Amino acid sequence: MWGICSRTMVGMAKPCGLMKSCHLVKPVSAARVSGRYLTHQKGLPGLPVPPLQQTCERYVRALEPILEVDELKQTRELVAEFQKAGGVGERLQRSLEKRAQNTENWLSEWWVLVAYLDYRLPVVVHSSPGLVLPRMNFSDKQGQIRFAAKLTAGVLDFKTMIDNETLPVEYLGGKPLCMNQYYEVLSSCRIPGLKRDSVVNHAKTSKHITVVHNFQFFALEVYNSDGTPLTADQLCIQLERICSASLQTNVEPVGILTTQHRDSWGKAYVNLSKDKTNRESVSAIQRSIFTLCLDGAMPQVSDEMLRSCAAVQMLHGGGSQWNSGNRWFDKTLQFIIGEDGVCGANYEHAPAEGPPIVALIDHAVEYTRKPEMAQTPMVPLPMPQKLHFNITPEIKKDIEEAKHAMNILAQDLDMMVTVFGHFGKNVPKAHKMSPDAFIQMALQLAYYRMYQRCCATYESASLRMFRLGRTDTIRSASSASAAFVRAFDDPSKPNTEKVDLMEKAVNAHRSYTNMAITGQAIDRHLLGLKMVAVEEKLSIPDIYTDTAYAKALHYKLSTSQVPSKTDCVMCFGPVSSDGYGVCYNPMNDHINFAVSSFNTCKETNAAHLAQAVEGALLDMRTLLEQTPKAKL
Repeated sequence: MWGICSRTMVGMAKPCGLMKSCHLVKPVSAARVSGRYLTHQKGLPGLPVPPLQQTCERYVRALEPILEVDELKQTRELVAEFQKAGGVGERLQRSLEKRAQNTENWLSEWWVLVAYLDYRLPVVVHSSPGLVLPRMNFSDKQGQIRFAAKLTAGVLDFKTMIDNETLPVEYLGGKPLCMNQYYEVLSSCRIPGLKRDSVVNHAKTSKHITVVHNFQFFALEVYNSDGTPLTADQLCIQLERICSASLQTNVEPVGILTTQHRDSWGKAYVNLSKDKTNRESVSAIQRSIFTLCLDGAMPQVSDEMLRSCAAVQMLHGGGSQWNSGNRWFDKTLQFIIGEDGVCGANYEHAPAEGPPIVALIDHAVEYTRKPEMAQTPMVPLPMPQKLHFNITPEIKKDIEEAKHAMNILAQDLDMMVTVFGHFGKNVPKAHKMSPDAFIQMALQLAYYRMYQRCCATYESASLRMFRLGRTDTIRSASSASAAFVRAFDDPSKPNTEKVDLMEKAVNAHRSYTNMAITGQAIDRHLLGLKMVAVEEKLSIPDIYTDTAYAKALHYKLSTSQVPSKTDCVMCFGPVSSDGYGVCYNPMNDHINFAVSSFNTCKETNAAHLAQAVEGALLDMRTLLEQTPKAKL
């Protein structure tokens, strides 16, 4: 249930036909269930447009815990004016309802533009999440190659289900979910533009992966001439060939260009593409199924800091002196395999949220654990194709600038990955509470203890119950959560009252979550109304220029629950310069947390927040256990 958001809501754009997805691809086996995907998609409902008055009322309510009384009074007046009969709000609402009738999804095309393709900060840290897998059981080149080969075979196995439309449909609360994102993740790539990026998908034709080793790129065909995917043994041979052909390390790291500010990269991309060889190499990367990054070992760190350092490798590669140039960050999916057993992934966010990525990775990791198959009959395999780049002085200058900017960003990111080992989903469930809501209230309590105030909090909610659904915002800071956190450490309040307030806060969060996943939250609706005003060349209504709207979108806590079968954790950067990014994976008896902040902000500290969350979770459990008379 992943999405990035806050920084983006103010960006405006005219729509273009970006969401025309390449769904149907040629089968690679005879097991195809023809038309199943489209039939399933057509059966899904369209995203509703919530009632205007409902959104206005909920917007004011969401502002209560984060605004001063006088600010709230002014906002109430602006909202009343906006929604009055015959006013601008009603006009925008009618236009949005009309759009909903005439499109597959009134939001998705706008959202991809505003949240991603028009967003100009680097995708690294600011947009693309990383995923840290448990450390794998190898620590040399041979082990790295063997694991990378098996993982690649596992991804190709998953791809077969996508290509054949045999991927099991997912459900939430008994309702089928949109499966479109699975068809967008492989064989796709972001393309930098001068003012706006785009996304291409080559699912119909893509037969190779990109492998990066020592900053050198190779195109590796992963299908035999009869259409069957290469086995892990065959992939092993090919990866060994690639590593042998790229032993030199004094190569210009062209991949680091993809870490730049998008406008800078857009200009550098034009320079790079002037040369035919460069153009062909870049095209081969863009058309590949995914990128496999074979990294050198990480800097030596203590066991306690290993996960946090691994997260840094997955998010940005550690800077130009480490692995940041051993990437192509525009590629939708990059698997990162370190020589020291540190493994994970990075993904470009425009085509998909976390859950489909995690489902694919869960499948691939499970595949690596299968016993070795019988020996593959060895047939001659074509040599992997090295992708060459001609580096002009101008491109060399772009690379040096990218290195400098990347190193500043790498030094600025503060990342802390922790395992909360005292309990997991089991405790909230035992008290008949939603584990996600329980963890979110612990985050609210931790933040309040650190700063003595509540802040706008973003949690992503999946809209996949609807055709082409992406995300909406669960606003975790509510009047109920504010009452709970203010009372928690007040010695004058009895425990029974504190538990009552905890229950109300958890239930309020659960209720808002249900609203969000059923298309009744406020944030995307407000964005849609604003986008209509822009498209119809109307003046932007006052509620959007009100300081309260800016405060509502200034998420000092940007959070996401990304559950998985594998004992991993996703990680991402903060969406505000003075905020935190918090991603968590609740397992049965522990919870994996990744907390990020920026070192340039003196008020924030990832380790301090992680510690405060641990304290909040323990104190909430203690309160529940010490208050037996509470109506749990």
